[in-house]
Amino acid sequence: MGTNFLITGTDTGVGKTTVGCALAFALKARGRQVGVMKPVETGVETTPMDAAALKASSGSQHALDLICPFRYRTPLAPAAAAEAENLPAPDLSRIKSSFNEIAAASDVVLVEGAGGLLVPITWEMNYADLARELDLELVVVVANRLGCLNATLLTLDYAANRKLGVKGFILNQVEPDDSPAVQTNAAALQRLTSVPLLGSVRCREPLGIEIVRHFI
Repeated sequence: MGTNFLITGTDTGVGKTTVGCALAFALKARGRQVGVMKPVETGVETTPMDAAALKASSGSQHALDLICPFRYRTPLAPAAAAEAENLPAPDLSRIKSSFNEIAAASDVVLVEGAGGLLVPITWEMNYADLARELDLELVVVVANRLGCLNATLLTLDYAANRKLGVKGFILNQVEPDDSPAVQTNAAALQRLTSVPLLGSVRCREPLGIEIVRHFI
């Protein structure tokens, strides 16, 4: 099995799904068999929209129930959503079984998390634990805005403390903003951490080849 990745973020709303879909599409266009997974999705009324977007972007033939085995209506962290709805919490063995089935048919698997690494899937397990269980390398999506330096460095420090492999981080411009922070965050982070900057994504622009080439 090749390297597989957890698309995580420094927070919610940083563009994990956007980046994950763009990367899945780019790899598929280059002839890779791309597996995708959103193990848990919350805020779901009928269809898990993040999982459905990943499925469409990757061209995956796997069933949506395999790609997203756990879903909850309440827009909370998975453990809290399950508790609020009086439903069982996500089960790691089922997540692993689904992942293994997807991975067996794929050259690469992109697994999208929820929020950041410390978000609880259950009250005993977070997304860092899941990355370790599934042997996933991290791709950290950073919202390119004021305040991202602290959030990024805390995320990378936690990953290092947990001894997780990190492919690198991607700066994603979530709003059409050309503030001084947006213009200088890349250079600042490169001075503050040795973790590679894989590239930057401009607001509403496609993923650049400088990012894709890291995964080919």
